[in-house]
Amino acid sequence: MFGPDKCGATNKVHFIFRHKNPISGEYEEKHLTGAPSSRASKLSTLYTLIVRPDQTYEIKINDESVKSGSLLEDFNPPVNPLEEIDDPNDSKPADWVDTPRIPDPEATKPEDWDEDAPREILDMDAEKPDDWLEDEPELIPDPDATKPDDWDDEEDGDWVAPTIPNPKCVDASGCGKWERPMKKNPDYKGKWSAPLIDNPDYKGPWSPRKIANPNFFKDASPSSFEKMAGIGFELWTMQNDILFDNIYIGHSESDAAKFAKETWGVKYPVEKELEDAEAPKPKSDDIFGKSWKEDPVKFVMEWIHKFLDLARIDPVLAFKTLPLVGGGLVISTLTALGLVGGLISLLLAPVPPSHVISNI
Repeated sequence: MFGPDKCGATNKVHFIFRHKNPISGEYEEKHLTGAPSSRASKLSTLYTLIVRPDQTYEIKINDESVKSGSLLEDFNPPVNPLEEIDDPNDSKPADWVDTPRIPDPEATKPEDWDEDAPREILDMDAEKPDDWLEDEPELIPDPDATKPDDWDDEEDGDWVAPTIPNPKCVDASGCGKWERPMKKNPDYKGKWSAPLIDNPDYKGPWSPRKIANPNFFKDASPSSFEKMAGIGFELWTMQNDILFDNIYIGHSESDAAKFAKETWGVKYPVEKELEDAEAPKPKSDDIFGKSWKEDPVKFVMEWIHKFLDLARIDPVLAFKTLPLVGGGLVISTLTALGLVGGLISLLLAPVPPSHVISNI
């Protein structure tokens, strides 16, 4: 089986082939590991699988190689089974110990260990804050709420205003009945258990002995698939307008490439051109719809003009709407004023005597 599969969290291009064990006569599916992702597109997509006589494969999407490797290495289960397998008749001995650590049998619970001590106790040092409003509830009825006009007390019951946080509690430490907080119990130790020690009887993890695999074989050319009598599509979809055409199965890569060029290679550029033509495009005279890299000077000037036009109407709104432009103009203005001030200071500074200049 070869083709895209996109459903839920699954997104891959399957490559699965059935391989016969010549010893047992059973068939087993070999699934490609690390399968590439499929491509969701409204345009025609070309999926290509190439299996070569040197036991390599290659997957292409739109004539671009996305995965390649070996039939003997990249599939699970592997094409050739293991030479040795676990003995199905071997079982772990009854006296086998595979527990590496055990509770120390000589350890005893200390006399001062209190298993009943609670994890938390009341903090007896805590005091109610001076600004605690014990007579104020945390929530109060919303004073601005009114019963809806269509409220019927007989059908809907007595109307009760929704509650809101008590504004008096905002700046206070708390409202309502004050209760002493809890703190960690320094005497808490929890349930006692003996410390672990190395198990003197530990023998290590058990594993069954290995035996020769009765179904072992070695196929050096799994690319020699059995004859194909036909092709079929396994299609699970909730979308319409999905079409398949131009299916090629053969032994010549050059013929397959030529066939793809004459079919998909002709159709895809036309579809792409139509898609690009139908895509919304920014107005040619709108610099904001283009990248600033195309004309950075015009890009900056357009934003400055936009800021100045808005500032003439509402300066505050201009800074709120375009803070980066406004901030940049302010910094630029201050920098320019600083340069002008420096030049004026140099012009007004007294000229030093000529002998001083000559000695510098």
